[in-house]
Amino acid sequence: MTGEELKATALQILTSLGFPRGQLNERSALCLLALAGLRPGQDWHDAQDILIGTTPIMDFMREHFGKVYKPNSREAVRRRSLHQFRDAGLALYNPDDPGRAVNSQLAAYQLAPEALALLRTFSTDAWAANPEVYLGERETLAARYANERALARLPVKLLDGREILLSAGEHSELIKAIVEGFSSRFVPGGQLVYVGDTGDKVGYFDEALLRRLGVTVDRHGKMPDAIIYDTKRNWLVLAEAVTSHGPVDGKRRDELKHLFGGASAGLVYVTAFPTRRVMAKYLSEVAWETEVWVADAPTHLVHFNGVRFLGPYDS
Repeated sequence: MTGEELKATALQILTSLGFPRGQLNERSALCLLALAGLRPGQDWHDAQDILIGTTPIMDFMREHFGKVYKPNSREAVRRRSLHQFRDAGLALYNPDDPGRAVNSQLAAYQLAPEALALLRTFSTDAWAANPEVYLGERETLAARYANERALARLPVKLLDGREILLSAGEHSELIKAIVEGFSSRFVPGGQLVYVGDTGDKVGYFDEALLRRLGVTVDRHGKMPDAIIYDTKRNWLVLAEAVTSHGPVDGKRRDELKHLFGGASAGLVYVTAFPTRRVMAKYLSEVAWETEVWVADAPTHLVHFNGVRFLGPYDS
């Protein structure tokens, strides 16, 4: 088939599989061809189940079909085509490592085995009935793959004993340590206000509590990774996991101060590091008048607060 024929038939396949109008376009057709590894001169019986990431998919489109998407189109490819393929059970997400972080550069997609078998029958006599059979199983497939993704998520126990699930990965591991390790030691009896998640953006948010403290924020704003309210001392602890955007440096401290400036509680800024080795890389960036906590030395804090804590220790 020519490149144009492949695109046309890919669109025909997506239509037959009941995808909504938002996915019946050239972008989604090219995504399907990239997942199947089909180039001009090939046919659907040549389809493969290659493991491929979003950027390599865009490279495939450019190299084999002359379709150039700007780098900032990556999110459209991922969120408006690949996510729908995943949710429909057409493609698997990180089948080689279900626990891979959502924001990992290694994140990849692969045609589901049932979908690959179906695509290889296109242009054959068997195709006429196959989409109906596949569609009859699709809800089951999508639910099964969704369950597999859920099993790979990271459980985090909240301060009140409840549990939430975060997307797997080292960033979520550090957020889990903040909620379960830092809070229990340094904000005992505190109330969790917010926990971010790389997958859903928001893992937990007590928006009503934050409003009672005088703060209204845009959910899409640059929230810290975790917020804990110290009810005894009336402090709002704003914790950043260094694995997201680095430590609380001068710029980030000013951003948080502005974002939470209306709070009736005092603001405490904390950067969490997974290890002291990682902390050493960022020490020159950490802002004064902030705190540093390290997950592998959880009973200690480092105070970047001048002479406030100067004094002898009991031996």
